[in-house]
Amino acid sequence: MADIAKIDVVLLSELRGLIEQARHHLAQVANSTLTLLYWKLGERIRREVLRDERAEYGEQIVATLSHQLASDYGKGFTEKSLRRMVQFSEAFPDEQIVATLSRELSWSHFVEILPLKQPLEREYYAEMCRIERWSVRTLRDRIGGQLYLRTAIAKKPEAVVQAEISHLRAGGQMTPDMVFRDPYMLDFLGLPEGYSERDLEAAILREMESFLLEMGAGFTFVARQKRISVGADDFYLDLLFYHRHLRRLVAVELKLEAFAPAHKGQMELYLRWLDRHDRPVGEESPIGLILCAGADAEQVELMDLSSANIRVAEYLAHIPDMKLMQAQLHHAVALARERAASGQLPHLPDTNTEAEGAAE
Repeated sequence: MADIAKIDVVLLSELRGLIEQARHHLAQVANSTLTLLYWKLGERIRREVLRDERAEYGEQIVATLSHQLASDYGKGFTEKSLRRMVQFSEAFPDEQIVATLSRELSWSHFVEILPLKQPLEREYYAEMCRIERWSVRTLRDRIGGQLYLRTAIAKKPEAVVQAEISHLRAGGQMTPDMVFRDPYMLDFLGLPEGYSERDLEAAILREMESFLLEMGAGFTFVARQKRISVGADDFYLDLLFYHRHLRRLVAVELKLEAFAPAHKGQMELYLRWLDRHDRPVGEESPIGLILCAGADAEQVELMDLSSANIRVAEYLAHIPDMKLMQAQLHHAVALARERAASGQLPHLPDTNTEAEGAAE
């Protein structure tokens, strides 16, 4: 009797698994079909109605179409909804790209992305949603936190940004420029005034889940105070992570002060030791991230840290004025692209060889 009960429990668990799997598949198919429908409706209206130079006439036609469709199929086809579908087809004109994205992104995801004015920014968020499988809430938080402007890729020339996004879309590997950010928002740590480096590290360990969310998908915590033995001396790396998309270790050093040239030498030592003693066959060389209270952009550029696999980023322990930060980030992106255009930045690596809801 006990054996029968045991079999029944196993069988019941397996049957539940089959049902849940089928439900998930049906939901994905329904979402993808609905999203493609909205794109096709928007594309047809844009191409056959709104292309007419008589704008007022086109507007009247949309209103008439909305009235009839809403009467036949419900409130999901209001005039506002139809206009959003037209906007959707304008923002994402390639049907094949939409078909690919719709396997992971719901219509609600696209509704969050559509208000963004820059095409590259829309494409970035759409691709990151697809790869990292963000929820709508996570996407909203990422947009609100200016994630795109905080990534290294945003500071590259537009042609490079487009190339990296296309590389991802074609199934290529994510590059460090898509992964690392500047600044990092660490306000969730709740650090007191006058905190120490030990306080900062302890707070990160205590709030590791939130810290990993801010770092981005793909990071796994490996160790704290990793001992690095070189000759007769022992050194200690603050934090060590592994990134599954980059397929490499990520060494993180925490600094209360602004970035200083000496920090590069310290991180180079750690990275060379990890490369020699802690890198298995098939894994890429470790990369370093120096998190500090500030950094002089010109100083960082002159030290050519990227050639040493080192990134420098500022961390913000308290919530900034988001409008001010957005303005500063836009300024930093514009300045970096101007320098890149004038040849002041080091040569950019080839991204192909870089290491590895409702319609309303």
